Amino acid sequence: MYPQIERLECSSTLPAQTEVAVIGGGIVGVCCAWWLAERGIPVVLLEKGELAAEQSSRNWGWVRSMGRDLREIPLALASLDIWTRWQAELGEDLGFRRSGILYACENPQQVQQQADWLAAASAQGVRAQLLERSELARLLPDGARAGWSGALHTPLDGRAEPQLATLAIARCARRLGAQLLTGCAVRGLDVQAGRVAGVVTEQGLLRCNQVVLAGGAWSSLFLRNLGIRLPQLKVIASVLRTEPLPGAPELAVGARRYAFRKRLDGGYSIAQRSANLAPITPDSLRYLRDFLPALGSQYRELRLRLGRRFLDELLTPNHWALDTQSPFERCRVLDPQPSPTILAEARSALIEAFPAFAAMRVAQTWAGVMDVTPDAIPVIGAVEQLPGLFLSTGYSGHGFGIAPGAGRLMRDLLLGDTPLVDPAPFRFARL
Repeated sequence: MYPQIERLECSSTLPAQTEVAVIGGGIVGVCCAWWLAERGIPVVLLEKGELAAEQSSRNWGWVRSMGRDLREIPLALASLDIWTRWQAELGEDLGFRRSGILYACENPQQVQQQADWLAAASAQGVRAQLLERSELARLLPDGARAGWSGALHTPLDGRAEPQLATLAIARCARRLGAQLLTGCAVRGLDVQAGRVAGVVTEQGLLRCNQVVLAGGAWSSLFLRNLGIRLPQLKVIASVLRTEPLPGAPELAVGARRYAFRKRLDGGYSIAQRSANLAPITPDSLRYLRDFLPALGSQYRELRLRLGRRFLDELLTPNHWALDTQSPFERCRVLDPQPSPTILAEARSALIEAFPAFAAMRVAQTWAGVMDVTPDAIPVIGAVEQLPGLFLSTGYSGHGFGIAPGAGRLMRDLLLGDTPLVDPAPFRFARL
């Protein structure tokens, strides 16, 4: 498990009832709980392991509008504003800083692709500029040595600290009245007269009127036991962090073979932007037709692996009784091993482009499991076939940055308020 996560002391007693139950203690679920508690809505968050123990503490820490699918841009911009406000007003340090992000263009074709994206994104309010190679030295003294043709710069994008942010927001949600339970797996839903009436946990029944499933990589399996199909796969991303390193850039930078961002401690989180592991599992076969178009366009970024995980998931039941142990109690935390090969490739490419990183000392490596949908857009909204059930999942590696806005959007949908942004692109029915 990622070793720097603080353990937050949570309630150990399951209440009898609440208005909204949130399943999942990652940043998506925690932000949803904060927004509900801020309105005074009774909410109980239930986590099978520890808060932020999976991808919420293992991601890169980028908070960006840069490079977003155009459908996500309104939510990304709203989230940036919320990050800014929360950093100033919550009384907790989320590690959020608007330090800017730079995407490298390594050939003229990429320059044109970013120019096309910028033209469309600017119409939605994104503030960015396309830099020529001669302009890069102003931002990155070593950038001219990287062999770039140019770069896209979003000066108002930022970074936050994954190992701090989720728990800080959770503490604030608790102060507002949210109840948080860890070590309490939800086995399934209590359904009465065709709608949600509660959640069945390993500690017993919690009655509620609405449920938000923010289960990340576990969501598809949870829904399968209800007879609901969610095409979602697991992708494993490897990351390393360095000890404090003077002389390296303040900007977060993404290129084809590496990505980095500065940390509050003066070190860096480093990954390979275009290489993630995609383990072949029974879900790979189950959802093959859903993901074929994405595999065709992104095959260079994924490295398929057939290993033990196939057998492990093959032996995991797809259906279980609610009075027996569930898969979520057998495995509390997904903790995959990082890929030494991928990290070595990223490190070598980064040093070649930015010689200041030659002095880096690796303090730690880790990996996290991303929950990916076929179109790489999250599902945020109601499940029409089961009234009272809402989904906030499938963030495809984007969840950390847009979670604050996603939590607000979910509250709007639960309460029937005017939504923060148009929820149509995120509807479950599209899948």
